Amino acid sequence: MDWLTQARWRFGRIGAGACVMLAVWVALNMALSMMLVQAMGQNAVNAPIWLQFLISSGPLYLIAMPMGLMLMKAVPELPTRRFPMTPGRFFTLLLMCLPIMYGGNIIGNLLSMALSGGTAQNAIANLAMANDPAMIVFGVILGPIFEEWMFRKQIISRTRRYGEKLSILLSALMFALFHLNLFQFFYAFGLGLMFGYVYMRTSQLRYSIVMHMIVNFNGSVLAPWVLSQVDLEALATTDTTDPAAAQALLAQNGAGMMLVSGYGLLLIALSIAGVVLLITKRRTFEFYTTPEQLPKGLGGQTAFGNPGMVIYIAMCAALTALSMYGLF
Repeated sequence: MDWLTQARWRFGRIGAGACVMLAVWVALNMALSMMLVQAMGQNAVNAPIWLQFLISSGPLYLIAMPMGLMLMKAVPELPTRRFPMTPGRFFTLLLMCLPIMYGGNIIGNLLSMALSGGTAQNAIANLAMANDPAMIVFGVILGPIFEEWMFRKQIISRTRRYGEKLSILLSALMFALFHLNLFQFFYAFGLGLMFGYVYMRTSQLRYSIVMHMIVNFNGSVLAPWVLSQVDLEALATTDTTDPAAAQALLAQNGAGMMLVSGYGLLLIALSIAGVVLLITKRRTFEFYTTPEQLPKGLGGQTAFGNPGMVIYIAMCAALTALSMYGLF
């Protein structure tokens, strides 16, 4: 019981660190946003995208995450050997990410629209469609580095002793909840499981970081750029039954439509390949018994049924609900 009590305390400490990280980030984000409104007035909504990212991500990476880690450090890391990953294995796992990402994205969008009555706004998608270079800096480079460092290295390294599957699940759920919106929750959870497995089997953060970067680049940079090559408004408003109008539309958007079609077909093919790999390669996922593996039936209760983790989940759920209705 002493060992189980200690495990419960350690998971609670991880949850408490996440609560501090979340609270500090939200407080600083709101304070800086209010300062921006005071400085720019009504023009604050048109602030440069790099400034919006800086206000949101700067406090998180530089202040909130380090403060959260200060509490988490009370839980010791479990040193492990580092293992390489072959390019073939990396590419196989990356392909598996595609159906997880798009399937989760569909679920998140449908649920967000259903629960909000169609009023919910996907803020990240709107920023991505602006095709601003800041998205590369913050979304493709800095985001994956800091998020993998916190949610994979710090959390998995400190909880893996109690069970590999439990540690990966905890990391993925905390990662998904931290996005604070249903649009991203489901695919972030699925991808978090994959990134967690990659880190668990290699103990090297570079693999999950690169995988995270590729996924973010495709979703937040490449896909919006491809779509921007077509006049979507013209496609929606043009009467394609009118031969002259259809010919003019094709003349203006023909190349872009071919690019979009080719990109879409490629993604469909790769996603199908990813589904096939998930089914046929599922038995190749390896999990090992850890030094202090929690007994079956006690893992979830110990990891999630402690005050720190319960409060973290409640905070994230409340902020997610507020963001859905435009109140946060």
